[in-house]
Amino acid sequence: MPLDKSLIVDLPAFAGLSGEDADAVLAPARSSRFAKNTEVFSQDEEARQFFLLLSGYIRVVRTTPEGEQMIARYINEGELFGIAVAMGRTTYPASAIAAVDCVVLAWPNGAWQDLQSRVPGFGANAYQTIGERLQETQSRVMDMSTRQVEQRIAGAVLRLVQQSGRETEEGIEIDFPISRQDIAEMTGSTLHTVSRLMSAWEEEGIVRSGRQKVTVTDPHALMLVAENRKGK
Repeated sequence: MPLDKSLIVDLPAFAGLSGEDADAVLAPARSSRFAKNTEVFSQDEEARQFFLLLSGYIRVVRTTPEGEQMIARYINEGELFGIAVAMGRTTYPASAIAAVDCVVLAWPNGAWQDLQSRVPGFGANAYQTIGERLQETQSRVMDMSTRQVEQRIAGAVLRLVQQSGRETEEGIEIDFPISRQDIAEMTGSTLHTVSRLMSAWEEEGIVRSGRQKVTVTDPHALMLVAENRKGK
């Protein structure tokens, strides 16, 4: 059964796409569901496809040569991912894991050139995505070397709130399950350190957390922590 063009026509990567071209773009694509915590692809796996996240959140995880895991980022709905073909890579540089139940579109790499020629903004969107993620990676490397652990953790929580926060009666909640271990893996810290800081922030009324949910109740106070201006 052909995929419905309404799945993609309103997404930034496919802006300006006509109905006929949308059908052609979707013809080689396949839709798949991934249950929470299952892999879409694994690090160093041969990259034969590229992907678009239709619903849910994807956790991008890198494993170091020493076997330590680091969460590189989270992918939002409507974003391209696994675009190794655009980077000239033959393998995926990281694993993509469903943070919640997800629906994903996948195209074979052979469709990449056709999408670039058929869709006016597709290539620009893809390479902008690559650029933003490289810049994000460089910023995180700088954070690791120049910022204290409390600043790094506060900054990571703020980024998640900006990326996927939703308003609740208590504050701004990160809209997918995230554990303290996940935050530790994002920031190059330890579970003990994250737990100690999150508990302290809860006592100060800055955050609320529990059952893999984090809500920022005082974003301004958390920003002051991230910028090392707390108490100033």
